[in-house]
Amino acid sequence: MVSNPTITESQIWDILASVCDPEIPVLSIVDMGIVRKVYLEENNPVIIITPTYTGCPAMDMITMQIRMALLEHGFTQITIRSELAPAWTTDWMTEEGKRKLQEYGIAPPNPSTTPLSEQIIQCPQCRSNNTKLLSEFGSTACKALYQCQDCKEPFDYFKCH
Repeated sequence: MVSNPTITESQIWDILASVCDPEIPVLSIVDMGIVRKVYLEENNPVIIITPTYTGCPAMDMITMQIRMALLEHGFTQITIRSELAPAWTTDWMTEEGKRKLQEYGIAPPNPSTTPLSEQIIQCPQCRSNNTKLLSEFGSTACKALYQCQDCKEPFDYFKCH
């Protein structure tokens, strides 16, 4: 059965841009770079996704949210595939997504291969560079916990990987 013969890949990307990351609801899965590829197979959407790290507990929820969003737009035949290689990287995040992270209070990833303990991480609250690493693990495995030494606020840093 043809789900929607007039839909385009661009329209599917637009639908996916409305699907929020369950761990960071201000970001879409497109902002996160989780959606790797979208194409139509016999007018049915095929979505290729990559988890931010192997074993990410949010991927089942993301898959369900993708399916629900596409069902709401009339699709009944939906294929969602997860690909682990190449591994997801913060380089796949959109600039808009990084901006949204900062506005939400999470320091966006630095494009750096410098060890975490040596990076200068800007406070998303007051923009100070006078910050201190408290723990290499924050509220989720993909974040580290920092504290600003000027405004004294703790904050998550989305680790580069």
